[in-house]
Amino acid sequence: MFRLEHVGNFAKSDSSSRLSGICDLCTMIKIGTRGSKLALWQAEFTQAELAKIGVESELVIIKTQGDLVQHLSFDKLEGKGFFTKEIEDALLRGDIDLAVHSMKDLPTSQPEGLVITAVSYRDNPSDLLLIRPEAWADQALLKLKPNAVVGTSANRRKAQLTAFRPDVQLKDIRGNVPTRLEKLRAGDFDAIFLAAAGVGRLGLDTSDLKVLELPAREFVPAPAQGVLAWQTNRNDTATRLLLKKIHHPEISSCTNVERRVLQLMDGGCQLPLGAYCERDAAGNYHAFAACEIDGTLRRARISSSTSFGLAEKLVEEIRGV
Repeated sequence: MFRLEHVGNFAKSDSSSRLSGICDLCTMIKIGTRGSKLALWQAEFTQAELAKIGVESELVIIKTQGDLVQHLSFDKLEGKGFFTKEIEDALLRGDIDLAVHSMKDLPTSQPEGLVITAVSYRDNPSDLLLIRPEAWADQALLKLKPNAVVGTSANRRKAQLTAFRPDVQLKDIRGNVPTRLEKLRAGDFDAIFLAAAGVGRLGLDTSDLKVLELPAREFVPAPAQGVLAWQTNRNDTATRLLLKKIHHPEISSCTNVERRVLQLMDGGCQLPLGAYCERDAAGNYHAFAACEIDGTLRRARISSSTSFGLAEKLVEEIRGV
């Protein structure tokens, strides 16, 4: 299931006493993570959040299919969960107690026995277009010179970019964030896409490049972009109760909508789909989606006072039902 699962039904006052008892008994929490700089930032952030509630943890680095296969674009890799399967297998075996994922990489259907127990705050969900100064065209749409070579392996980004600028030349790019920046600076591309959250979390220096932030409402990001997901074994009640102390329910109410859209469209990383949901100060939901269907980019935008049925309405509008 795509939604978070609740751990028991007990009053708030009882929750604190039960959690205290669990903390007294718990040992070192093992956190499974990929070894890239961004993945390690995410894991270390998780460690810091756990430390705030008095929980010690250690990192276990695991290589995934997405890390090992660097010469193929995402649509050429088999199956879903390119950056998660090996970590999930370790979780099922009990080698680790907790897995931290970039939520946008996590399939909507959880393996039997695993659940998403909690989610983090949301960083900037937008995409960035990083452009070499000589390829910057101030008066052009998206500030790209004519026929610019743009690097991305995400079909979602390819579909939306070509809808805005059909003249651009798309070229696949793989590797971690620093490696992609190196390729851009070396002149392999005129511009590349990166998630704003990743650039910000790594504190990367991009002062030698032109950086264009693409508003999430217009250039729709991947579902749950900018959010971390904390995954556990379904039966590990102790760890799940601990994670509820660092959970952000207001964020999960929006990512549930986004990931439900992805689930209804039966998609994964290879699907040219963007979905984004936000809440305003009054508690109303505003949801956006963009998906390429039969070579045409289709868009949908719906506002509602409730998230109930919101994903279904977005999908109906995209499909023209």
